[in-house]
Amino acid sequence: MQNDQPSYLQQSDAVKARFDKLKQREVILEVQGLTKVYRSQQGETTALSNVSFKTHRREFVCVIGPSGCGKSTLIRILAGLEGYSGGQVLLDGKPVTGPGRDRGMVFQGYTLFPWLTVRKNVMFGLEMNGLPHDEAAREADLWLELVGLEKFAKAYPHQLSGGMKQRVAIARALVNQPRILLMDEPFGALDAQTRCKMQSHLLDIWRNVDVTILFITHDLDEAIYLADRILVLKANPGEVQELIEVPVPRPRNVDQLFSPEFIATKARLEALIHPQEAAPAEEDIVKPHMIRFVNVADNVE
Repeated sequence: MQNDQPSYLQQSDAVKARFDKLKQREVILEVQGLTKVYRSQQGETTALSNVSFKTHRREFVCVIGPSGCGKSTLIRILAGLEGYSGGQVLLDGKPVTGPGRDRGMVFQGYTLFPWLTVRKNVMFGLEMNGLPHDEAAREADLWLELVGLEKFAKAYPHQLSGGMKQRVAIARALVNQPRILLMDEPFGALDAQTRCKMQSHLLDIWRNVDVTILFITHDLDEAIYLADRILVLKANPGEVQELIEVPVPRPRNVDQLFSPEFIATKARLEALIHPQEAAPAEEDIVKPHMIRFVNVADNVE
């Protein structure tokens, strides 16, 4: 894993100071030499190999990589939903051996209970943990206010838009006050406009809650816009390729999408995930056999 910041990703003094302060905070999550091997009758497949990194309190880390690099496998292991073959996962210095209240999880799909109202969806985990109904309702209302959905407390999931459903899912994950919020491409199913709004909503929530966020995404712009650091994985097997400190200052806004820092970071990510390959010789290019269904005289070019 490369730890040194590439020379063309220069940080301002303010950004350097922010990272210096961040590194002084306690480590919430530590992954040491994590390996995951799937075994079947066809043989073994290594999904993750020797993955190591640390996440500090109130840090926002995004994980990106090409298809098949093990992003979702990694986050499921961190959530305790899946075992691993080697290495260690520590949360506050304690091994992760299964699901727990110290971790909240938000999936890409809308995982709300359709038969429960918005308030009762958020209350569900609290009541399962033994909190009295009235107290759980008060807690749920506080978190719905935080995500801007207090007016929809009595609505059902089918009455909400996709972005609103994910805000409810975030409130449900945060109501137990986890140490870390794990998010597996939570905005991947949303349209572009709603996705941008949700990114801003998430940053607002993160600023107001004492929580560390680890966020899986395949969208480079999203990763740069949200993250303090970006963990880049490579595929076959999934390994840490680089850990990049994002040089874009906070607070973030859409105007920064065109800043030199943003563009340089995106170029670096593109180079890591989609490295240039030598062009194949012309004789090696397989050209498809084309069948024409229009009049030759009716060309579109």
